[in-house]
Amino acid sequence: MSAALPQAVSEQMEWPFFDDFHRKFLPELDQWAQQHLQLGHDDADAICRELVRRLADGGWLRYVVAGTEYGGASEQIDTRILCLLRETLARYHGLADFALAMQGLGSGAISLFGTEAQKARYLPRVVNGTAIAAFALSEPDAGSDVAAMQCSATADGDGYVLNGEKTWISNGGIADFYVVFARTGEAPGARGISAFIVDADTPGFEIAERIDVMAPHPLARLRFHQCRIPASQRIGAAGQGFKLAMATLDVFRTSVAAAALGFARAALDAATQRMLSRKMFQGYLADFQLAQAQLADMVTAADSSALLIYRAAWRRDQGIPVTKEAAMAKWRATEEAQKIIDTALQLHGGAGVVSGALTERLYREIRALRIYEGASEVQQIIIARETLKNARQGGNV
Repeated sequence: MSAALPQAVSEQMEWPFFDDFHRKFLPELDQWAQQHLQLGHDDADAICRELVRRLADGGWLRYVVAGTEYGGASEQIDTRILCLLRETLARYHGLADFALAMQGLGSGAISLFGTEAQKARYLPRVVNGTAIAAFALSEPDAGSDVAAMQCSATADGDGYVLNGEKTWISNGGIADFYVVFARTGEAPGARGISAFIVDADTPGFEIAERIDVMAPHPLARLRFHQCRIPASQRIGAAGQGFKLAMATLDVFRTSVAAAALGFARAALDAATQRMLSRKMFQGYLADFQLAQAQLADMVTAADSSALLIYRAAWRRDQGIPVTKEAAMAKWRATEEAQKIIDTALQLHGGAGVVSGALTERLYREIRALRIYEGASEVQQIIIARETLKNARQGGNV
């Protein structure tokens, strides 16, 4: 294992969740990240475009797309590789993690359910970085409650006409295409939703508003007004959009936890170095038992999160359902990462809250992960429901 890897990460790769391929993959990724992610964070749009280009040139976007025929690294997305990518990129640069994740999430429904023509048109461009992808599910009144979706797609001749809005859409404003979920009305609730690919230059589609958030990244509210798209742009069968969305999120939900772990490990490394270098009362911060106890909590929380993450990733790669395991990983890893980063900032004292400091940036970056792709409260509901369902069926809790 490369000496460049933090000790905790090196030890993590000895766990039985990984194969020799994963153990060889990580040092190469880490070395590349050290060399190519020394970028600022100021202009999120420009930086994300540049990061997509660099990730493509490095060959890393091959791992977020399924199908070797279309440029993917394998026929199926390797969940453990996806998690290793996000953990590592987040440790070095939050927008690098974001750029990679959105290329995968934005094209995921096409990888999983697209026609051969759709895959051939979009996936190679995702891999080579010439097309930026986006996933448009949330609406002003339909976030966690997807069944409340109001954006509509009305069948009209040989196509559909889209009307409505989407909001909180990552890569909004810079994406070249959007996978959009809209109500087509085959049945009430979640059963009457379909998925469509909408190119950014389609008439009737516009960026209604750019949204600024505490950790800047491309984000927007989208508007569709009499936006006509051909039926060939529908992904999967009519009325199956909710299933497509959930299947796509199922692939990437565990990787959100991995990104949180990457942020946490960056904060933990910074806190450890701070403790060793900060002089206090004829000694160092590391000499104080209270600080040592805080460090122990952080280290244990990080490893606990990693175990949940890579258990879920391993299970998914074996073809085992991971609804509960992915929810557990996402919930605990994001919540624990928030605590780890907060403690790291506290250990830095005033230096931790200076604008641009690592701990200050991580403090802002981690917060959204407890909300997007299923808020912590939603994950708790999923875990409880899956546990109760198993118990009702006579299984062991």
